Amino acid sequence: MAIEAELKAVVRDPETLLQLLEDQYGVGRAEVYRDTYYDAPDGSLMEEDRELRIRTVHGPDDTRTVLTYKGARVDASGSKPEAETRVEDADAAHEIVRGLGYVPRIAFEKRCRNYRFREDGRDLLATLVRVPEIDGTFIELETIAAAESDLAPALAVVRSVLTRLGIAEGDLTTEQYTDAVAAARP
Repeated sequence: MAIEAELKAVVRDPETLLQLLEDQYGVGRAEVYRDTYYDAPDGSLMEEDRELRIRTVHGPDDTRTVLTYKGARVDASGSKPEAETRVEDADAAHEIVRGLGYVPRIAFEKRCRNYRFREDGRDLLATLVRVPEIDGTFIELETIAAAESDLAPALAVVRSVLTRLGIAEGDLTTEQYTDAVAAARP
């Protein structure tokens, strides 16, 4: 399974970063993600650092739904093996996952602006993220590593781009949105 080589950081100056992204990569695509994370009734998926998610993405001219499975983190960056596929019918996908015995654990919304580009021969996705239930703006920058042996070079490209965008090593975080949203709720 391919590995999503990703780093996430807290953005200290969102307006400046937005301008840098727009100047370097063009106008970003504004999208709203509605994520539902599922777990086994005993909580074993999340306990084992694995994820089962259905995401519906609302863009300016389309809506799509994606089913994602992420394995446990493979290194300190938080990068995870990932399998993802588009599904035709969001309601049916939710019914299938529930029918297999999984239960919804947490659902929340992410407001995103996405930038796709190539760097050092790799396709990258930079996403500015705001989650209404938690404070702050974040940037996620990811590419795909074909195998664990490709992870370090992939993350080196990601780190290089983040540095160029003014993101400091101290701004990186491995906290997951699921944990932050759960902590923010009563």
